[in-house]
Amino acid sequence: MGPESSPRTGFPLWPLALLCALLPFVAAHLGWWISSAQGLVPACNPYLDGCVSISRASRHGLGNLLFRMLMLPAATLQALCWLTAALWMRRLGANGLAPAWLGGVAALALVLYATFLGSEGRTYELLRRYGVYLWFGGTYLALLTVLRGMASRRPAHAYVPLLVVAWGCLVFGLASVVVRYVVSADALRDRLENLLEWHVALWLTAIFAVLAWSWWKEQLRWRIE
Repeated sequence: MGPESSPRTGFPLWPLALLCALLPFVAAHLGWWISSAQGLVPACNPYLDGCVSISRASRHGLGNLLFRMLMLPAATLQALCWLTAALWMRRLGANGLAPAWLGGVAALALVLYATFLGSEGRTYELLRRYGVYLWFGGTYLALLTVLRGMASRRPAHAYVPLLVVAWGCLVFGLASVVVRYVVSADALRDRLENLLEWHVALWLTAIFAVLAWSWWKEQLRWRIE
């Protein structure tokens, strides 16, 4: 059982990765749009103004409900996607299932985050915060293990775009850390952190878009024997 290059048998893999990219993207932006329309958050461009975080944009009302409805299945699909990526790495000659278990941890963290988003209380706040950190960190580490598995063959249609995404995530992630410890003005620090959070999430979502492109390019399919 695993991914094979075949135009005729099995299930195509690229829709799995594409859904992993689209569901979180739609969930975050739909939650923000609904909350903005309902006056729950400021009407602005979060990528430019940093006026609201992803969490706050989908914390209340209909936006929260739709966010969780989309994010919970997205987490399951992402876990399956990283398992598939690990088997894909084996097909390229790499050993181990590091992308699978790192991606699994990230997916569980996303479930934790989405489940408690909108809940009040210090404990729930900590669960949300550590959930989103683990999702960011686990997803990025899973990406690095995939890049390491590609190191020997480096398929150009996959390796170079994923490397660009990895650098993009790193740059914005490091910028977020610098802002937290360098910017002293609370209002400016919050806006910059919000802005960078949206950009980091966008780069992490791009991981799955690149995987979808790569698997479509290779015509990879699941085949059970």
